[in-house]
Amino acid sequence: MITVYGEGRGFRVVWLLEEMGLAYRLRPVDLLAGAESDQEFLAVNPAGFIPALRDGDVTMVESIAIMEYLLARYGHESKSAAPLAPAPGDAEFPAYQQFLHLGEAGLAATIQLVGVSRNFAPESERDNWGARWSLDRFTRQLGHVTRRLARAPYMAGEVFTAADISVSYALTLARNFAGVELGEAEQAYITRTTARDAYKRALDACPATKAWLARMAGA
Repeated sequence: MITVYGEGRGFRVVWLLEEMGLAYRLRPVDLLAGAESDQEFLAVNPAGFIPALRDGDVTMVESIAIMEYLLARYGHESKSAAPLAPAPGDAEFPAYQQFLHLGEAGLAATIQLVGVSRNFAPESERDNWGARWSLDRFTRQLGHVTRRLARAPYMAGEVFTAADISVSYALTLARNFAGVELGEAEQAYITRTTARDAYKRALDACPATKAWLARMAGA
């Protein structure tokens, strides 16, 4: 049985598993309560960050690496109507790879500092140099997504792929956690990707994420 430890970026993994139609178990991890008291989780990921994945003898961390592993290992078993990752020889494969990784390295990881500063830092430290630098970097990286959406409905062209899970998560994080005002194209894109049945099933499977999004919507 595939076990996913933690929500947060683990939501990407759960969403992908729902798209693929694979059986899994979500093991909650409460980082706010302190991962140091969760010995089962620390045995999987001693660094204490989420997500982590255990699949038989395989243990992995990093959401994008986990997604690539699942697609490579179980892609042939996927129940998705269309491939969630283009073949390496496909014309859209380079764009797929770029946006799959941009969703974390260029977007989510960058905006995280902004969100943490705005939500958790002391009032006097919220508007700090690092957060301003990160927001500027995020805004410039977001331009790649904006330009892509001007040419195609999804990151890899005309069909939804795992790259859209990566980018949609990052844009939702930016909007709901860091207060970034997204443009019409990005808003429409999130509406499109989150209308999928697999997204709705993933949200039902991740109660903390669902509750967080509901709170942000009511804020």
